[in-house]
Amino acid sequence: MAKVVKFGGSSLADANQFRKVAEIIRSDKKRRYVVPSAPGKRFSDDIKVTDMLYNCYDRVGEGKNATAEFLPIAERFDGIISDLGLTLSLDAEYEKIIENFKKRAGRDYAASRGEYLNSIILANYLGFQFVDAAKCIFFTADGEFDADLTDACLSAVLSGYSEAVVPGFYGAKPDGTIQTFSRGGSDFTGSVVAKAINAEIYENWTDVSGFLAADPRIVDDPEIIDYITYKELRELSYMGASVLHQDAIFPVRAANIPINIRNTNVPSDPGTMIVPEAPDKEGGRVITGIAGKKHFSVISIEKDEMNSEIGFLRRILTVLDHEGMSFEHIPTGIDTMSLVVSTEELEKHPGTVEYIKEITHPNHIEVINNLALVAVVGRSMKEKRGTATRIFAALSHANINIKMIDQGSSELNIIVGIDEADFEKAIKVIYDMFMLSEI
Repeated sequence: MAKVVKFGGSSLADANQFRKVAEIIRSDKKRRYVVPSAPGKRFSDDIKVTDMLYNCYDRVGEGKNATAEFLPIAERFDGIISDLGLTLSLDAEYEKIIENFKKRAGRDYAASRGEYLNSIILANYLGFQFVDAAKCIFFTADGEFDADLTDACLSAVLSGYSEAVVPGFYGAKPDGTIQTFSRGGSDFTGSVVAKAINAEIYENWTDVSGFLAADPRIVDDPEIIDYITYKELRELSYMGASVLHQDAIFPVRAANIPINIRNTNVPSDPGTMIVPEAPDKEGGRVITGIAGKKHFSVISIEKDEMNSEIGFLRRILTVLDHEGMSFEHIPTGIDTMSLVVSTEELEKHPGTVEYIKEITHPNHIEVINNLALVAVVGRSMKEKRGTATRIFAALSHANINIKMIDQGSSELNIIVGIDEADFEKAIKVIYDMFMLSEI
């Protein structure tokens, strides 16, 4: 069986990184299908090629000279080609892109050209077949990913090549218009390719040695997670953990294909395995990881005998549907309900609270702002007594007030709502309670 390997922008930022990537691919004959991102930053003040393309496209739209504006981008790619000693010329591709910029082919088209050009270079360097994602990854006319058509086409196309490079991040609509995934979408492309060839494993190479148990900007040197399940990853990714695009697990999960997060700069590190079911370890951690997000608001509703009023929740959800809003959580009591929503979304729809009042006639309703959510996630939590008690104790000892508590039915996570000002401190004390105390 073959392996699919996806390399992020930092892994392909310059010619030296290309050499590292090639060495990794050539060290394992099973690594036969490659999904590259566009070149990322070479140093802290550098600009990612994707951002350069966006800026160039916008300036061309303002009437600037397209050839002159595109020159720094061409120089970036030509520098990689020259440093690798390739005889490849991308001049014809540059001319085509410049013409399409003038014709206003769209910002998605502009952004996708980073992956497109980088993939041509990498395929040439490796001696692999280049397969344009626009020819085998498809979206519907309204921009929705067409999973069935993509899977059928990719399977047919890739079956004809023993090795191939498929650009990440984009595909095409029925009329040929380029459509991109959201930022980080190359992860999703890798997952789609892995499913199409029924890969043994999907290796996602980046600049960290695996999935971290907490945000390193908050916790000093957090532990790397050895194994994490698809479900745990979804919970942590949704709450802000960002090593892997949160939707990337869906295609491979359907085919039971594991994902391995690896470090291009330290390829000997085993990284993190993302699997359907993680192996049990004697004395393993109670929790897998901690993540969180800020900028939430709570619409707190009180009404006598709310629990016995048929259709109460349905009417509230109808309001959100009418306003085009989603909710994060709905903790409830007998006579109370808390609707947790994005503060930004609530500000866009200022009439939401009054609308809820009109159709539910509550005894009291108020909005509480500046809420942060912290999720503690772990498959072992449901088997260990006192997990919630330890979370609450850690927060209490740090003088952090808990404003909301919510636990999923799977007992995979516990989410607490706290004041935004306590967000970083909460992450630290919970990490210390579960990770440092169990060493």
